[in-house]
Amino acid sequence: MPVEITWWGHATCAVEDSNVRVLTDPLFARRLAHLRRRRGELPPPWARRADVVLVSHLHADHLHLPSLARLAPGTHLLVPRGALRAVPGLRRLTGLRLHEVAPGDETVVGGLLVRAVPAEHDGRRLPVGPHRCPALGYVIQGEARTYFAGDTGLFESMAAQVGPVDVALLPVGGWGPHLGEGHLDAERAAQALARLAPRSAVPVHYGTYWPIGMDAVRPHEFHSPGDELVRLAAVHAPQVAVHRLGHGESIRLEAGR
Repeated sequence: MPVEITWWGHATCAVEDSNVRVLTDPLFARRLAHLRRRRGELPPPWARRADVVLVSHLHADHLHLPSLARLAPGTHLLVPRGALRAVPGLRRLTGLRLHEVAPGDETVVGGLLVRAVPAEHDGRRLPVGPHRCPALGYVIQGEARTYFAGDTGLFESMAAQVGPVDVALLPVGGWGPHLGEGHLDAERAAQALARLAPRSAVPVHYGTYWPIGMDAVRPHEFHSPGDELVRLAAVHAPQVAVHRLGHGESIRLEAGR
C-alpha cells in the first residue's frame, strides 16, 4: 500500500498511511502577526480531518491555536512535553485527545507507530519564553517510515536518532531572508538527505508565508528553496528522489526499500 503525502504549505502536511491520516503542524490562516499567506489557497475544510496531529514545537507558526481548535473532536494531538504549561490556551481544546511527548516516546494510532525524535531548534513559545520545551521531529511508521523534521538544524546524531526512513519531509526555508541557528536551508537539507538516505524527500516550510513586500524585494529567497533542494540533492544525495510539490499537491510513494 503506498503512502500519500500532501503539502498544504509551510510545515503543514497530510500523511496517509495504513488507513490513518496524519496532519503536521496545521496552520490554516491567511495572516499570522506580520506574516501573510502569499502562495496557495487556504486548505479546504476537509483537509483539517485527521486521526492524529503532530506539533513539532511551540512557535506560533507551528502550534497555532485557532487552527487546532478547528480539528474534529476526538482527534489525537501530540505536542512537546511542557506545552500545556507554556501555552495555557491548549487547555481549552477539551475535545481533543492531547498527549505530551518527548524524544523517544512512542504513540500507537490505528496501524501507525509515531515516534518522537529530537530536533535542533529553540522550542519555546517565544524566543524569550520562560518555559523550555523540546523541539521535536516525528517518525511515522506504518507501511512506510516517514520522517517529519519540524524545524531543525543539521546535527551530528541526526541519522542515529531518526533511524532508517523511506521518506523525509524537510524544511528548506522560513519566512524571512535569513535563517539562523536551528534551521535547514536547501544546502543543509541536502546534507541531511545524504546522512538519512531515504528513498524520497519532499521540501516544506518555504514560499507560503512572508512579510508584506518582502517577496517583491528578494523573490529568489522566497520562491527558490524547493528547486534548490532538487539541484543540491543531486550533488549530495543522488540516490534520493526529491519531489517538489505545489501547494495542495499530493504524491503517492510506494512503501518499502
